[in-house]
Amino acid sequence: MAAPSGWSGGRLRAALVPAVLLCLAARAAEEPSTEHFDVRPGGEVHSFSRSLGDYTCTFTYSAQGGTNEQWQMNIGVSEDNLLFSCSIWRPQGKSYLFFTQFKAEVKGAKIEHAMAYSQAAVGGQSDIPLKQEEFEITETTVSHREGKFRFELSKLMIVAKTPRDEL
Repeated sequence: MAAPSGWSGGRLRAALVPAVLLCLAARAAEEPSTEHFDVRPGGEVHSFSRSLGDYTCTFTYSAQGGTNEQWQMNIGVSEDNLLFSCSIWRPQGKSYLFFTQFKAEVKGAKIEHAMAYSQAAVGGQSDIPLKQEEFEITETTVSHREGKFRFELSKLMIVAKTPRDEL
């Protein structure tokens, strides 16, 4: 399928990934989980973690400035149990905290696709992805890239493949 005229590959991916994650959550074999948590400034390292069946998503960060912000983590497993999704975001759109570091880690699955955003889509605004040089993706983590990350984070999205049992 060709991208609509005027859409770059990155913009198309940024538009499609949320739709894929919504489909995963809607068709989840186990009940998808949405948890609210506070992202706290102060420069200390904090973690928030949730599990669904054999899969876990952990968000670890350090932030400065402002006051606590309400964020949420959504996790889900596809109906066929082949994909695990984890999204971490600020529902109000843009975070006003300065993140000195961040890492999202999945356990029980290997990352197939991930993206980090400086602004989350809300109220007619669009997701604004971080530049590729600002973060790195491994088999199990998405994290800031030291010296390249510009301290803005409002959303992380991960789709990971679960291990398949071969007969």
